[in-house]
Amino acid sequence: MQNFPLPRIDSDEELQKLLLPYCRLKKGDLWIDPTGKHKIGCLDAGNASEINQLMNGESASLAVQDPPYNFVAFEEMEEKRFVDWCENWIKNSFNSLSENSSLYVWLGADQKNHLQPLPDFIIMMQNSGFHSRSFITMRNQRGYGTQKNWMSVRQELLYYIKGNPVFNVNAEYTDIPKILKGYYKLVAGEVMENSERSKSEFIRAGNVWVDIQQVFYRMEENVNGCYAQKPLKAIERIINASSDQNDIVLDLFSHSGTTLLAAEINNRRCYTSDLNPVFCEITLRRLENYRSNRKTGWQNSNPFAKEILEDKKLKEYLDSCLDLNSNNH
Repeated sequence: MQNFPLPRIDSDEELQKLLLPYCRLKKGDLWIDPTGKHKIGCLDAGNASEINQLMNGESASLAVQDPPYNFVAFEEMEEKRFVDWCENWIKNSFNSLSENSSLYVWLGADQKNHLQPLPDFIIMMQNSGFHSRSFITMRNQRGYGTQKNWMSVRQELLYYIKGNPVFNVNAEYTDIPKILKGYYKLVAGEVMENSERSKSEFIRAGNVWVDIQQVFYRMEENVNGCYAQKPLKAIERIINASSDQNDIVLDLFSHSGTTLLAAEINNRRCYTSDLNPVFCEITLRRLENYRSNRKTGWQNSNPFAKEILEDKKLKEYLDSCLDLNSNNH
C-alpha cells in the first residue's frame, strides 16, 4: 500500500475499530520479548497495579514520557483534572525508577491558554519526589502561528532526576560544527576564544536543540497515522546521555514505539505500555520491522499496509477519508 496515508489514529474512533482485530494485545495484556530485552503492555499508565505488573519487581534507570497534551485523549478536560491524572503516572514512574535515575517529560504549552498545562504540571512536580534539572526546547522545522503572534516552532521537554543518576557527557555531542566566535579567556598565557578551547570540532547539546529533524512522511522512520511522533534522534540523545547499556528505559505512552526502537538500537531494555491496543500493535510491528530488515519506520507506507489491501471495509473507509481530504483542499 504505497503512498497511502493513514488519518490521525488517536482521534479517529472508526479507524481504531477497524484496526482492532489485527492487534495482538488487548487491554491488560503483556507481551514479553522472546530475546528477554523488552516488554510491551496494553496497560493504564495511571494504574499502579498494572505498572507493577509491567515492572515485575525490576527498576528502570530512565523514564521518557510523552503523554497526550490534554487535547484529543481528554476532550480538552480542564487543567486540574489533567494534572491530577498526570500525578498518578508520575507517581508510578517514580516508584518504577531506581534510587538514582532520570525522568524526561514531553509536555505542551498552549500559547492561547496561559501556556497550560505546562505551568500547572511544573507546580505539581514540586511535591513529586523528583528534582528539576533542565528545561529543554526542541525546535521544529515548521510551526503554526498567526499574523498577530510569533510562530510556534518549539516542543518542551522537562528533565528531572531522582538521586544522583548517570549523565554521559560524551554521548550527547551534536553534529553542529563550531561556527560562532566569542567568549575569550586567558588559557596558559594565551587569549583563546570558545571554539579553540575545546578538543571537539562540534558543540555539545545544550538545552535548545536545533539539529534534530522533525519527522515527516518522506523520512524512513515515519510511522503513518501517529500524530506528533518524536524523532528517533531526540530519544537516542536522551537514552545515551542518561542511561548505560543494558539499563531499563520506561515509557508509559508508547504511541509510535520510538523509545522502544531507540532502546533496541542502543542496547538498552525498554518496558513500555499504551492504553490503546492499536499503538501497542504499532510498537510491536515497528520492533519486528527493524529486526527483520533494519528499517526504522514505513516510508511511503504504513504499519497496516498488508491488512488494508486484504480488508475491504478497511480499504473502503480509508478511500473515503482520502476523498474527503481531497474535497476539503
